[in-house]
Amino acid sequence: MSFEALLGQYQQAIPRYTSYPTVPNWLKWEDSSIWQNELKRAAASYNVSEGIALYLHLPYCEHLCTYCGCNKKITTNHAVEQPYIKRILEEWKRYTAIFKEHLLIRELHLGGGTPTFFAPKALKELVNGIFSSAKAHAELEMSFEGHPNNTTFEHLRVLHELGFNRVSYGVQDLDPEVQRVINRIQPLDSLVDTTRMARSLGYQSVNYDLVYGLPLQDEIKLSKTLQEVIKLRPDRVAFYGYAHVPWKSRAQRLYDETDLPDAHTRLKLYQLGRRAFLENGYAEIGMDHFALPNDALAHAQKQGRLHRNFMGYTTSNSSILIGLGVSAISDLGFAFAQNSKELGLWERAVDEQAFAVDKGFLLSADDEKRRDLILNMSCNGSATLEANWQFEPHQQALLEQMQTDGLLSIQHNKLQLSEGAQPFTRHACSLFDAYLDAPSLRVGKQFSQAV
Repeated sequence: MSFEALLGQYQQAIPRYTSYPTVPNWLKWEDSSIWQNELKRAAASYNVSEGIALYLHLPYCEHLCTYCGCNKKITTNHAVEQPYIKRILEEWKRYTAIFKEHLLIRELHLGGGTPTFFAPKALKELVNGIFSSAKAHAELEMSFEGHPNNTTFEHLRVLHELGFNRVSYGVQDLDPEVQRVINRIQPLDSLVDTTRMARSLGYQSVNYDLVYGLPLQDEIKLSKTLQEVIKLRPDRVAFYGYAHVPWKSRAQRLYDETDLPDAHTRLKLYQLGRRAFLENGYAEIGMDHFALPNDALAHAQKQGRLHRNFMGYTTSNSSILIGLGVSAISDLGFAFAQNSKELGLWERAVDEQAFAVDKGFLLSADDEKRRDLILNMSCNGSATLEANWQFEPHQQALLEQMQTDGLLSIQHNKLQLSEGAQPFTRHACSLFDAYLDAPSLRVGKQFSQAV
């Protein structure tokens, strides 16, 4: 069977596995004391020298990108910057009060929204405020998401002086028609300029995010985007499939669904991008990612140090991730929590000096075991089972089908993705998901399509 035919055969709705159990399985929490108790447990037991990862969610954007499923707040009123930063630092105090002097930051990421909505001076105040009550790990990595249209030289200079060494630009697609329908107009010149500025200042890694499956996108348009992107040689590329979830993101109802590429075209777009990166010297990293051989992510994969969390693939394997800001997610290894998605509710909780968590999940011993298997599969393409491991009938059927199709092998209880089978990583991860029943593998209203 051809590779394209296999992709079509395995076109199912499967989680991206940035967590396990996945967010739809988490429970509503009426009382944040549950989370406070788990934090105390983590503070008492975690390896301080390992350091923590820290994610700061900055939700503001000046314009609505209709394709976007992220938590965002649209405004042109920049007076919101200072109150939001003040509250994030107040929220941080709730965590530092529990971990006390034991906070060593290994990784820090500014996400959004549009972090570069905030003025450089405001971002400096935020980062300095974070480190006023925590120390920097010797191998600290700091990164931020930038919009090519509003990321200025001053943004890049100030953040680099603070220690940021990686920037990710949201490119999505460079075609004017596609940009118009998704309401994200950004000329190629903006991307060229912001890339050049970052490199001139010494950023170690300049990354691009691209999306396939967008409305009005076709092979000719995406091919031109890929040509321009490859000329600029980003160190990493995240090549995501557009997730059409209008029941979650109402802005996606602003364009006609008939403008979306059909299933056959979507697969062609994916193949076009994957082939372009592989033929131009990029290594395939897990699912959705590509990196040049000298990038830290490619080195981490070769050395077996690749890690995955809510920020995506990372080179640091901190067992604790703390998320600050509206909708931000935290992960203690044995417990998850998500802040309220409603800005007003998050603000009120912070002002009342409470944890702003809205829902979460406490992992059982079985959950932790399965989580490790999924993490190994998503990062290393392999997972070793216990001798008495039992698959559910639908998982056993999928395992056998993947073996028959040459996508997966099993020997001495070790499952191994075949060479070139990275596009099927999500399917391999689903073999260990106790919460994903057979009917939910059909394209439905929980997860995006696997390809």
